[in-house]
Parts: sequence; C-alpha cells; structure tokens
Amino acid sequence: MNPVRYFVPFAAVRQQPTIVVDSVGLGAALTLAHWRGAATPGPLRDDTSAGSCLRALHHPATSGLEAQAVTANHFDVDGFVGVWALLNPALALRHEMLLRRVATLGDFRELDWADPLADTALQLVCWLNAEEKARFYEPFGAPARRRREDEASAEKFAWFLPRFAEVLENPAAGRAAWGPEYARVKAAVAVAQGPGTQRTGYADVGLVVVRTPGPLPYYALFGPTAGLDWVLSLYDGQRYELECKYTTWIDLESRSTLPRLALGPLAARLNALETSGQIWVADGPTDTGPLLRLAGPRKLSKAQRYADPDGRPIYASSIAPAAMEQEVLAFLRAGYANIQPKKYWTWAEVKATGA
Repeated sequence: MNPVRYFVPFAAVRQQPTIVVDSVGLGAALTLAHWRGAATPGPLRDDTSAGSCLRALHHPATSGLEAQAVTANHFDVDGFVGVWALLNPALALRHEMLLRRVATLGDFRELDWADPLADTALQLVCWLNAEEKARFYEPFGAPARRRREDEASAEKFAWFLPRFAEVLENPAAGRAAWGPEYARVKAAVAVAQGPGTQRTGYADVGLVVVRTPGPLPYYALFGPTAGLDWVLSLYDGQRYELECKYTTWIDLESRSTLPRLALGPLAARLNALETSGQIWVADGPTDTGPLLRLAGPRKLSKAQRYADPDGRPIYASSIAPAAMEQEVLAFLRAGYANIQPKKYWTWAEVKATGA
C-alpha cells in the first residue's frame, strides 16, 4: 500500500521521517536530488530531481520511500514537480514523460521543439512561472523581500500543490495565466529557428555559439542546446553574453561533462581588448549559471541574471563578433587541454582544475 504523503516546510525536516527533494538536509529519510554530492541512491539518479522522484515511484521498496512527509528548501519547476509527483504517484506516472520534459525545461531551459509533448510542457512551465510571479515573488526574489527562501517557498508549495493536477490534465484551464509568456516564447522560437539565427557547436569544449539579432527568452535561446554546457550569444550591435549552463552545477546522470572554469581570466583578457569604456565582469563558478557580460552602471541581482536575457540591458562591445568567438573558444580549449569529461565532479575537483 502506498503511503499518503504530505508536504512539510523545510525547517520541519527532522520532526518526522522526511523525503528531501531537490535539496540536501541532515536527517532526511531519503534524498532525491540532482545536486552535486547529494545522497540520492544510485538506481534513482537522474538528470533532474523530478526524474529521481519519478524513478523512485517505480521502485516502491526503496528504503526511506515509506516516509510520508516530503519537503524542499526552495521552489522551482523541477523541485515542485518532484514533490508533486511523490504526493500524487498514480497521476504522476500516467504523465511521466510530460513531467520529465517540464522539469528539464524548467531547470535547464532545454526542449526539443519537434517533440510532440513540447508545446504542453511549455504551457505548464509558463503557467507555473506566471502564477508564481503574480501571487508570490520571482525566482531568487526572497532576499530582496528580506525573507529566507526555505521558509517563504512553503507558501508557494501550499498554493500550487492542490492546483497543479487540473492544469496538468487540462492545460487550457490555465490559459489565462500561461498564454502571454507562451506566445512570447513561441515568437522567439520562430526567430531562433529562422534564417537570421545561426548556431555553431564546438563539442570538444561543450560550447554552442548562437548568432541572432537580439536577446531571446531562455526557453528559445537554450531550447536546442541539449548536450552542450556553454552558450555564447552574439547579438546585433556587438552585444554579447557567455553563460555556463546549470547542467554543470548539478550531477547529470545521462552524460559526462567537463568541469566549470573560472571566468575571471577570460574577463581580464577581454578587458585588455575592450575600448568601449565598459568593463567585462563574470560570476564565480559556484553560481548556478555564471554569466560573463559587459557591466552596466548597476550590478545585476541574482534574480535579474536568472531572468530572461531579453529583460536585461546588454551593452555594445568594441570587440568584433568573430574575435569574441575566437577568444572564448581559445580560453575554453586552453582550460580543458588536459581534462577529460566525466560524471559526478566534486566541487573540490572543479576548483582543482583552476576554477
């Protein structure tokens, strides 16, 4: 008999046997997370935390799965889908393939637009995004409201958990919420798939270079980048961003990866070439999505960096596009010269490579 599970705030993790999703915590009866070094059982490892939860539902004898309480220390699409699946196992397994795509799109921004489930996955993610922002706060927005994410996110779970099933089974029920972002992303996908956009992949360093007229929403920009971990966006007007995807912050199960590289040396090299008066800056390698870009008058917050590129200013560089591409490629090839891809990098190993 399957246990009847319920959600508890993260602070209550040790008050009863608790399954911890997309997080790590002392005293967990079972951890189902793709975080680096998380104690997820080997047979349940997956690219997404939701994927691990779905795998667990196929292995009901897993030690710890008998726990009724479920928690997470933050709210995002992947973590929410994982928690919801554990609380609604029959419905989750019925929609497993769709939920896997929702989690992947939510966390990695990757989606094969030729997939028959792609449109529905996008609708569900847009519904979660829209309702989250309208009713609560944007991702990484808790600190600006002087709140702790592990506490504030419990309110999001309380609202979404009883409502998600209706939209999952009938996405049209949530059209009023998901419609605007869905339309914006689909328009951007048309641009990304059009003649004005070109992609060049450098598989040896996990880089894809995207040349496109202007900044795009992440779901359009990163959608077709599965298997690659660096994205260099070259926009008209010599505007550029380089981003290291979230795929190298977590433990991917499906493929090997190269470790992250610290972007400081590349920023220094670009600053030596830059004559616009702007300064190249980069986030550290332990950021969930390190970004290299020309700084503006104000430093971007984490919430702004996580939000779509078409919603933030991107400044013109004096460096020509071809030169920018070659500088990034040379930096990555030098950094990875004696490194082989593998699974399950530790942060200590990442730092030992020069990050």
